[in-house]
Order: sequence, then structure tokens, then C-alpha cells
Amino acid sequence: MMKKALLSLAVALALALLGATWAAAEDGAPGAPTANDVNEIAKKLYCPVCPNTPLDVCETKACQDWREQIRQQLSEGWSEDEILAYFVAQYGERVLAEPRRSGFTSLVWFLPVLGTLVGLGVLWQLFRSWRARAAPAPLPEPLVEEVDPQLIERVEKALEEIP
Repeated sequence: MMKKALLSLAVALALALLGATWAAAEDGAPGAPTANDVNEIAKKLYCPVCPNTPLDVCETKACQDWREQIRQQLSEGWSEDEILAYFVAQYGERVLAEPRRSGFTSLVWFLPVLGTLVGLGVLWQLFRSWRARAAPAPLPEPLVEEVDPQLIERVEKALEEIP
């Protein structure tokens, strides 16, 4: 009975050790960057080969190499900003998924807001002019304000004389 218990305990410890080893092999060494860490940075970069394709979803050889380079830089202790700055220095601003908010590229962030405000102003003026056109015009004033009572008497007499 004691042998069975010891054997069961040994098997359980072996399985636990095997499971821990397998999990460590999947995740890499402790502190090593995971695929999620790499993809968090990769989604902020565009593929150098495919137009408008984020690096984290592109399957070209160039993108695979870039993701591996990001993994190596993370394992060497580089920060996200340092990695992004490295790729910008190597390939230019076009590799960034989101342009930086400084200098000339700040227009990318400012012009849509300005365009929206101008468009809303134009619409407001248009609706205001439509409402002004739809309002009824006032009735014109009569040309003669009052008729002379003597004239009315003469016209009535003339009408009576007509057979």
C-alpha cells in the first residue's frame, strides 16, 4: 500500500515538473517577451512591403524578420519608444501606423477638426437662409389710405341713375 502511494506521488511530481517545463518552453524564459508583447509594438508599425498592412497581421518574410527583431530588442531591455524610434530612424516616418503629433504631421490631427467646424458653419448658414426664404412676405400696404366721402356719394348717385 505504501509503495502505491509513493509511486502515485512520484508520478504526480513528474507530471507537474513536466507540465511546468512545457509551459516554460512555450512562454520562453522568465522575463522573455511574449508574442503579445511583440504584437503590442508591431501593431504600431506598418509592413515595409505591403501598403497599409499593420506589422502584427502581415505574414511576409520582411514582417516576420521585423517581429523577430522586436522580440530580440525587447529581450535586450529596449523600451517601446526606443524600438519605434529605431524603426523610424531606419525606414522613415511612413512605418508608423499613427503619425507623430509634432511639426508638419500635426496637421493630420488638426485639419479634420478644422474641416468639421467649417462644414458645420456652412450647414448652419445654409439652414438659416432656407428658413429666411420660407418665411411669408408681409402684405403690401394699400395704395390709397382713405377714400374721400364726397367721391363715394357721387359714385353711388351715378350708379342709381343707371337703368
